[in-house]
Amino acid sequence: MNYEKRYDAIVVGSGAAGSIAVKELTERGLDVLLLEAGRDLQEADFVPPTPAAPTAMSINLGGRLRASLRGQYVQARRAMFKDQTSPFLVNDWEHPYVVDGNDFLWIRGRQLGGRLHSYGRVLLRASDIDFKGAGHEPGGVDWPISYADLAPYYDRVERFLGVYGTEEQLPNLPDGVYRGPSLLTEAEKAFKSGIEARWPSRRVIPWRYAAPNLERVPLGIVAARRTGRLTLRTDAVVRRVTMNEQVGRADGVVFVDRLSRREHRAFGGVVMLCASTIESVRVLLNSKCSGHPNGLANGSGLLGRYFMDQTPSLLFGEDPAHPGFESADPAPPDPYYAPIGGVYLPQVQGDQRGPGGDAPHGWAVQGTIGRLPVPSSHGGIVGLMGFGAMRPYFDNRITLHASRRDRWGVPIPRVRLAITDEERSQMHAQVAGLRAMSEACGYRVNFVGSALGLDSKDVWPDADPLSRIVFRLAFRKSLAMGAAIHECGGARMGSDPMKSVLNAWNQAWEVPNLYVTDASSFVSTGAVGPTLTIMALTARACEHVAGGGHRTSGS
Repeated sequence: MNYEKRYDAIVVGSGAAGSIAVKELTERGLDVLLLEAGRDLQEADFVPPTPAAPTAMSINLGGRLRASLRGQYVQARRAMFKDQTSPFLVNDWEHPYVVDGNDFLWIRGRQLGGRLHSYGRVLLRASDIDFKGAGHEPGGVDWPISYADLAPYYDRVERFLGVYGTEEQLPNLPDGVYRGPSLLTEAEKAFKSGIEARWPSRRVIPWRYAAPNLERVPLGIVAARRTGRLTLRTDAVVRRVTMNEQVGRADGVVFVDRLSRREHRAFGGVVMLCASTIESVRVLLNSKCSGHPNGLANGSGLLGRYFMDQTPSLLFGEDPAHPGFESADPAPPDPYYAPIGGVYLPQVQGDQRGPGGDAPHGWAVQGTIGRLPVPSSHGGIVGLMGFGAMRPYFDNRITLHASRRDRWGVPIPRVRLAITDEERSQMHAQVAGLRAMSEACGYRVNFVGSALGLDSKDVWPDADPLSRIVFRLAFRKSLAMGAAIHECGGARMGSDPMKSVLNAWNQAWEVPNLYVTDASSFVSTGAVGPTLTIMALTARACEHVAGGGHRTSGS
C-alpha cells in the first residue's frame, strides 16, 4: 500500500455499507482505499461442517459455554446462537464496551465482510410508513427522503445481489426485484392458513433473502476488485478522521495496524464511514479537533444521540402435526451454510382482534417452521422472533469512555439504551401475540419472552431441572435490548442542520466530503430489518459523491 497516495475516496468498514460503497465508487471511476479493522478471510474459514445426524431440539448450553471460554462471553449470549457463526464475531476481551443503565447486547463482527457472515440474508424494503411516520412523535422527525427517493437504489442492490421473494402488494412492505420466488415449507403453509383465517388483517409471506455468496468475499468487493481501482487494507483499525481545518474538509484518516499496533495515515478526497452504527459514531466522536471540539460534524450536539434498536421477542416450540424437517430453498446450495427461508409477518399494528395488535408502534415476525434438522419422530421446530419499532429518545446515546481505551488506543464506547413504558407495552404485546399465534396453530411452546423476561416459568418441559434453571436465569441477558442486532441512530439524517448530523445524501452538514451511510444515519427504526436500506442509502450517497456533490457544502 502506498501511504503517500491520495485516494479519491477512503471507505471505512467492509460490511453491508462498505462493500456496496466500494463497488459503486470504483465502478464510477474513483480510486478507492478500503480499510477493514479485522482480518482477511481464509479458505479454512469455510470448510463445510461434518454432516451430523438430526437431534432433538434442546437448550444447548454447551456451545455457549465453549464460546464464552474462548473470550466471547457477550457474543455467546445472542438469541440465535450457532457454533458455525461464532468465528465471525469478536473476542469480547479485546473489544470491551460499557453500558449505562439497562443492559445492551452488542453483537459484532470484525473481519472482511463484517456481520455479512453471520446475518440471516433477509433483505426487506422500508416504506413511507417508516420514512414518514415518526415526525409526530416526541423527539421524532421524518426522514429527509421518501420511499420514492430510495426505490431505484433498492432495485439496483436487489438486482446485484440476487434476491428471492414474492410479490405481495403490501403497503408496509414494498415489493422488490426478485431473481425467483421464495418458498414456504408445508408446515409454514399450514401456519399461513391458520393465522390468516384467525386474524384476517395479518399476512404471512415467505422470506425475502439474498442468494448465497459462494465467493465468500462480499460481492461488492469482488466487483470493485474487477475495476482495478480498489486498494484493500485489512487489519486497519481507524482511530479518527483527519481534517484540513484551513478549508474545512476531511483529508483522510489515522489508523493502527491491528497486529503491529503501528500508526499510519491515509489521504483521500472523500471519507465514507461504513463501520457500523456504534463504530462510526465512535470514530466521529474521537475525531474532535479545534474546529470540532465536541466531535467531528457535531455542531448540532446530536452526534451519538437518538440511538435505537428494535424491541426483541422470541418463541421456540414444536409442531407435532408436522414431524421431522424439510427444506424449501430455491437458491443454489451452499456447502458451508444451510439452506434458509421461512415465514414473515409484516408489521402487526392496529389489529384489535387478537393479542399483540395493540402495540404502540407495531411489530413484525420473522421465523421458521419445520426447517431445522430433527429426527423424523420429533415435532418440527418452530422459531419465531418478533421485532418491534422503537421511538428515538434524546437521552439514548453513544459516548466515549473518559479513560478506558481498547488495545489500539481508541476510547471504548459507552452505550445507553433505556426503554420506557411504551417499549414495555410493545414487548408485552409481542409476547402475547407470539404465544397466541402458536397456540392457535397447535404448537407446543417451549418458551416465549422478550427483553423483559419470560412470560412463564414453565419452560423446556423435557429438559433436566438444572438446565431449565440456568436457562431462566440467563434469558433476560440473552434477549436484552440489542438482541435484535438492528441497532441504528446516533448520526441521524435530516433537513435541518440544527436537528441532524447528516443531510439527505448522508453527507455531513459541516464537512461536505464526509459521508456516513451505515445505520447510524437512520432517523427512526421501524419493524423491518435495516440491511437493505443501509445498502440502498450507500448506493445513493455514492452516486452523489461521483456526481461531485462532495465538492459543495453539505447544506
